[in-house]
Amino acid sequence: MRKPWLYIVLAVGMIAMVFPFVWMILGSFKTNAEIRQRPITFLPENPTLDNYTQLFGRLDFTTFFTNSVVVAVLVTVGNIVFSSMVGYALAKLQFGGKRLLFGVVIGTLMVPGVVTFVPLFVLVSNLGLVNSYPGLVLPFLIAPLGVFLMRQFIMSLPDELIEAARLDGASEWRIFTRVIMPLCGPAVATLTILTFLGSWNNFLWPMVVATSENMYTLPVALALYSVGQNATQYGLMMAGAVIVVVPVLLVFVVLQRYFVQGIAVTGIK
Repeated sequence: MRKPWLYIVLAVGMIAMVFPFVWMILGSFKTNAEIRQRPITFLPENPTLDNYTQLFGRLDFTTFFTNSVVVAVLVTVGNIVFSSMVGYALAKLQFGGKRLLFGVVIGTLMVPGVVTFVPLFVLVSNLGLVNSYPGLVLPFLIAPLGVFLMRQFIMSLPDELIEAARLDGASEWRIFTRVIMPLCGPAVATLTILTFLGSWNNFLWPMVVATSENMYTLPVALALYSVGQNATQYGLMMAGAVIVVVPVLLVFVVLQRYFVQGIAVTGIK
């Protein structure tokens, strides 16, 4: 008797989670007037591609999309490299202050990003990195969550592999690149999805640091250009949201098997 109720609860939860995405996709084919009309229509009465035409035609979509891709890829690659290096050091190397350093990493997870937003912007501004790719990328090249995730996964790897490599004369860098990283597929996939998603959807930092249109990322451009003279262009905003969601879904579909395994192994809840 429990299974029918379980299926009902799961079905309701799935509908509640999927409905906003379905509404977003259907809304991207509606005119702004139809979206704002009452009573609300679920299916488009007169489906149109005007929102997508305006998105790809009137807006400099290629530049905004390229900026988002460059920033998200660089931030993701940086987190994979540096978080893995720090995670390996905290998991397998012995040095003074190791526990204290790991405690500091865990402590930073409790600090809201808004607290460090202004000091970080002042630092980036003093370095002359405003309105540049380094200004958009450098502050996020390593994250405490990534360090924690990689450290937890690397700790589960047997020490015998590292000792055997050391006996064969391998350096720490060779052990890290040839022994540790090839075994970290699930953790790297998890870190890739989480980092790419966070960087791709990041809005506040690019909006402040990017001061010219040629450096706008896609979320910033959509937020600024979907506001017309008289009202918000919800159709254009929904069409842009569909385009923003697609790359994230593709990354997740490709890495979902490793993502689930990485979540299970590292113990992230």
